[in-house]
Amino acid sequence: MKKELHIFFTALMFYTRISCPTSIDHNPEYLNKASRYFPLIGWIVGGIAFVVFYLFNFVLAPEIAIILSMIASVLVTGAFHEDGFADVCDGFGGGWTKEKILIIMKDSAIGAYGAIGLILLLLLKFQGLTQLINVVSNSYLLLFLLFVSGHSISRLAAISIVFTHKYSREDASSKSKPIAQSYSWREVVGSLFFGLLPLLVLSCFEWQLLLVIVPVFAARFFLARYFQKWIDGYTGDCLGATQQVCEVVFYISSIAIWKFI
Repeated sequence: MKKELHIFFTALMFYTRISCPTSIDHNPEYLNKASRYFPLIGWIVGGIAFVVFYLFNFVLAPEIAIILSMIASVLVTGAFHEDGFADVCDGFGGGWTKEKILIIMKDSAIGAYGAIGLILLLLLKFQGLTQLINVVSNSYLLLFLLFVSGHSISRLAAISIVFTHKYSREDASSKSKPIAQSYSWREVVGSLFFGLLPLLVLSCFEWQLLLVIVPVFAARFFLARYFQKWIDGYTGDCLGATQQVCEVVFYISSIAIWKFI
């Protein structure tokens, strides 16, 4: 149990800016195993985003409360995944070879592709959350489960690429490299459990929402195939981009399913 707590706090330290016990350090072995808790981090981030929306929705317009909840999720993660998405937009938008794409993604500066992509992504996320809240405005419980499910299943989609594809860079220049070195069935099972459980609970109230798995993982498979084609695998930025895209796909798909099924 003590070891599992250490692994969990390693995941919390790596994927968020939430304070952890001082005894937790960057142990490569634990960082490998921490991937099993990546979707669980989604529970925390999604829960915090919901709480911020819930509290501010009492005194402000829903749209402002949504923006504040988005800000909260960015602050909690340190824009970890948004940064990856912007780097992927720059890299794949401006590079035409594997080497060039990887060099551009490694550059800390954000370019036109990254800036435009990030703006459009955040607009889609805002509109998706706005419409989703309008659809389920009569139930804060369902809304809470939707927030948590969106963050957890999108992280499951992202981390699953580690289980099916190889790491693209040949050096250890990326901070995600230790995650890519090894994994066991515990990481696969743990990721599936924490990634799917909120959605399974949500489907107990609205069974049709279970269908959201199809578009989310369709987006995941398309992105993984695209990354494989151009850079022969994935990088940490690719995982961040996948998480962001799949989160938005989850919100939009949930709205469509709710309306038409």
